[in-house]
Amino acid sequence: MSNVSKVTAQLQGTPYLVALHDDLGHVWSADEPEDAGGGNAAPDPTRLMLSSLAACTAITLRMVAARRNWPLMDVRVELELNPTGKPAAGNDIVRRIHLDGSLTDEQRAQLHKIADACPMHKLLTGEVRIQTTLD
Repeated sequence: MSNVSKVTAQLQGTPYLVALHDDLGHVWSADEPEDAGGGNAAPDPTRLMLSSLAACTAITLRMVAARRNWPLMDVRVELELNPTGKPAAGNDIVRRIHLDGSLTDEQRAQLHKIADACPMHKLLTGEVRIQTTLD
């Protein structure tokens, strides 16, 4: 399997509905809410981006806990973008992680630290270059 992730987006018949598919055969959609002129048939791009961070966080914590045989029973990750309004510069993501299981305070602290090491967290907080071409 290649280390290159590939996603293709294709506009559909309605104003903003987009069909997405990846190189592994997964298919999903994106849309805009009705108040932005969309049909609200799928999450908007912002929610899709937040879902990537939430999923990556939960998966990373589950993997680490399993590898270390820690009693992590469940993980719930809640994210909000700019919950107090758009800042003058940048954006703010507030992440709340709920851990269920008989974890020690030390294990919980380690999982808190590990959350910031998930690949999507690193991608969003690191340098990103986007090269765009037109066909």
